[in-house]
Amino acid sequence: MQKASIFHSLGCGDPNYWPLPFHPGILPCEAYSLWHEVLVCFSGLESFYPLGFDSTDLAQNTSALPPEKLKSLYQELSGVPPLFDRLILMVIDGLPAEFVIGKDGKPPPEVLKKAMPYTQSILAKGLAVGYHAKAAPPTVTMPRLKAMVSGALGGFLDVATNFNTQAFLDDNLIAQFLRIGWKMVMLGDETWLKLFPDMFARHDGVNSFFVKDTIQVDYNVSRHLTTELSSTDWDLLILHYLGLDHVGHIGGRSSNLMGPKLMEMDEVIKRIHSSIMQTQETKQKRTLLMVVSDHGMTEGGNHGGSSYEETDSLALFVSGQKFSDSESRKEVYQVDMASTLALLFGVPIPKNNIGTVIRDVFTSLKDEQQLRILELNSWQLLRLLQTHLNELGCGRFSCKSERGQNYGPERLCCSYLDATALHESWKSKRLLRSVHGDDYRSAVLGYLEFLGTTSKWLSSRSTDKPIGLLVSGVAALLLSCLGLMTLTFLFTREVNFKGSRDISHTDNNIWKWHLEENFVLAVIFILILSMGSSSMIEEEQYIWHYMTSSLYLILLRKTIQSMKNGCTLTLTAEQRKIRFHHIYYIVAVLVSGRILRGWHQGGVNWSYLPDIAKLLEQAGTAHIKSLQLLSMFLVITICLAVLLSLGLRTRVSMLLVLVYLFPVLLILKQILRLQDSTFGSLSVRSTTMIQIIYAFLGTSSAGILLGTPWLMPLQNPKTLSSEVSHESPSKLPFDGFKDSLCVIGWGYMFSWCLLQMLLQQPINSVPVSLLLLQVVASIHYFSGGNLRHKQWVEVAALYYVGMAGHFGLGNTNTLATVDVAGAFIGISSHSTIISGILMFIITYASPMLALLSTLMSVCANDVRTVSNSQDVDFGYLLKTTVGYPCLVPLGLNSILLLAYTIVLLGMRNHLFIWSVFSPKFLYVCATTVCVYVGVSIVALTATYTCIVFATRSTLKGSCRDRLTER
Repeated sequence: MQKASIFHSLGCGDPNYWPLPFHPGILPCEAYSLWHEVLVCFSGLESFYPLGFDSTDLAQNTSALPPEKLKSLYQELSGVPPLFDRLILMVIDGLPAEFVIGKDGKPPPEVLKKAMPYTQSILAKGLAVGYHAKAAPPTVTMPRLKAMVSGALGGFLDVATNFNTQAFLDDNLIAQFLRIGWKMVMLGDETWLKLFPDMFARHDGVNSFFVKDTIQVDYNVSRHLTTELSSTDWDLLILHYLGLDHVGHIGGRSSNLMGPKLMEMDEVIKRIHSSIMQTQETKQKRTLLMVVSDHGMTEGGNHGGSSYEETDSLALFVSGQKFSDSESRKEVYQVDMASTLALLFGVPIPKNNIGTVIRDVFTSLKDEQQLRILELNSWQLLRLLQTHLNELGCGRFSCKSERGQNYGPERLCCSYLDATALHESWKSKRLLRSVHGDDYRSAVLGYLEFLGTTSKWLSSRSTDKPIGLLVSGVAALLLSCLGLMTLTFLFTREVNFKGSRDISHTDNNIWKWHLEENFVLAVIFILILSMGSSSMIEEEQYIWHYMTSSLYLILLRKTIQSMKNGCTLTLTAEQRKIRFHHIYYIVAVLVSGRILRGWHQGGVNWSYLPDIAKLLEQAGTAHIKSLQLLSMFLVITICLAVLLSLGLRTRVSMLLVLVYLFPVLLILKQILRLQDSTFGSLSVRSTTMIQIIYAFLGTSSAGILLGTPWLMPLQNPKTLSSEVSHESPSKLPFDGFKDSLCVIGWGYMFSWCLLQMLLQQPINSVPVSLLLLQVVASIHYFSGGNLRHKQWVEVAALYYVGMAGHFGLGNTNTLATVDVAGAFIGISSHSTIISGILMFIITYASPMLALLSTLMSVCANDVRTVSNSQDVDFGYLLKTTVGYPCLVPLGLNSILLLAYTIVLLGMRNHLFIWSVFSPKFLYVCATTVCVYVGVSIVALTATYTCIVFATRSTLKGSCRDRLTER
């Protein structure tokens, strides 16, 4: 491919039109070749000319200019002198703007004022002006830094790349500053070094994901302050402090560590501003301190979503001179920083910027200079508008017609033409010395109207995607969904046919559709219908809680009806006892579900309402600690009761108890050692202990999986009969196979719950124990009695319990509820892979528990059916064991994934595409991963167990044949 065609494919136009006054001496040799090819797509001299101006000759003449002369040329063409010579960009990660400048026109609370006294004093004196800089979702660091330096909106895929940042090759302020010869220094978050490799003369980066560190991560920045503030060789100093964000992740906004951290940041601002004042007195370079935050945080200290608390970032301009009487607490957009800083320092506005200049910062300029700034910003947005609208020519529109005022592109063009006409009118009147204040205000308002409407229009167009690729993806999902549905239908027909032939010719129950079966399918349709509503997506937890409770109420009704229809007087005492136990199990599921429903007030719209978790947090950590210990004992008690109910030999049961004794004691010790609900105080010793617990739980689960099929008796001695003893060697030992699956499933569930008790926030320990109670009660309800529920209904019910529990643990469809702090428990140094796995384990604790529990829930039902068959083979046993536990979750998830992908495609231009629909799609994809992982574990476990028992049965038969021959 030719060079010119490459640039055309990137939307850069002819490379000769984009001057490159760049010198290899500015960048290291290995980086120069890369940026030499990329920077031709950046804004240059054409930014200072109106749209349509042919700057080819000018570009060719200036392509070899050194940085200093290019800088002078930029200043000359811009017509606006730079207000500052140096920039200190101080990023306080996660700082909500309301902590500094208040909210809703009110000042911040007194406690926050006292935490940042110096910052409040310079705001009062007019030496600083602050803004609520609204950030676009996703509110995570990397895309927000991109937005600040480029003025462009990213996509939600940036959430994934946030953990593996790549070089940022779009037009941005860092590259523009480098082109004019600026020397730049970066201290703090190493994300800057990954976004802009080899562009900083000096740097000291720190990892941003190790949230347990709240002290050293900021000390590594501040220890260089004295040296850098006294140095005069840099033009841009970036200070990115991470400690406040880490404090939020650990303890939330109200953490005891928040006040001291704000005082520390205030002290840094004081040191920097004092240095600026000194340099101003000696008439050295004029320095601007800009204090910004990439995003805010929720009450729990998390971020990633689109709530006000998360998008409320700070933009604070601080200088040695007094700003005009512009009111702080105004709201701007985070993308407005790029155009504002570009014009403050006399460089072209980045090419893809959609932000508008913050006028209040330029009030010290003359009227014609302020209008020139608005004009330059308008030219840049008009060029960007042209890339979205082929052959955009504003002159061909008739702005006097009503159509021209209402149609999108025409309206934008007419707005621009009106603004330029008012500007030209002001210029002509100014030459005739007949200018009036109203003329200037009219021109300003004209530009502001164009800038505002164009910025919003461009922001909405950022969701445009290639329809062809999206439709192809939907078609692939449709084929996958149809394939799973076909497999499920064929499997159901085979099982029903064999069941009706082998179990009972007179029992038509297997072919009937009952109320609970219809309701299971109705839940899917209700979920699909709710996907089209942004409010229902935000409050999805209500659907799962309500539908799961309704399903179990239907099962309760069926159980009570069966007691009436069966005539209680004709039932034996044992049968009546079993029926009442069924009722107890369902009541346990319903009561536990109601407690889970009230534990966290999830969602978005009503998250501020009181709930059990908030009340416990207000009561103090002592109550939470007591409940955590109680929950741990409840988990142990439930698992021991399940183990006893399996009817294993005493020695086998004791062996399993001993396997888990040591990790249980270590977890209890770890719970007792932590004196509060935070993870910030974990010592090296605690980290080592947690790593030992990880190793024991993993080894125990693997040992039970690998050893149980070999050690479990082929037949249960209690069920051996003379007929069984003479069975064909090709027949599989059903009792041993069943017991092995039950023991392995028990081991999975116990290990998973112990892991969750260690990883989940202490406030979630009770929900984890209640989830285990729900799952165990459901398994016992479906395993016993003669109600004959279809197996796919049992698996679907467990799946619904798992999804309801997912929201019961406090998860929502926003990224803000992802527990980042828990992902670093037991990690001594940052590892993206390990932290990501732990974060996934914490987030999908409930669905994975439900999937793993299917091993216990189906073994009794499957083996009971198979044992009555006269032509059993290995393949049929395996199918009946893992058929429904695999196909039902995969099928349900496939339907929801397909439906939501279609909804997302239709909603790509919706107002809430980034704030609601995109985060939900990420969760749907993550749920798909969870389902596939859980199903794979179940399938591989059953396959391995079946192979082992087939091998043992064959070996036993061979030995018996040899003895017979002798």
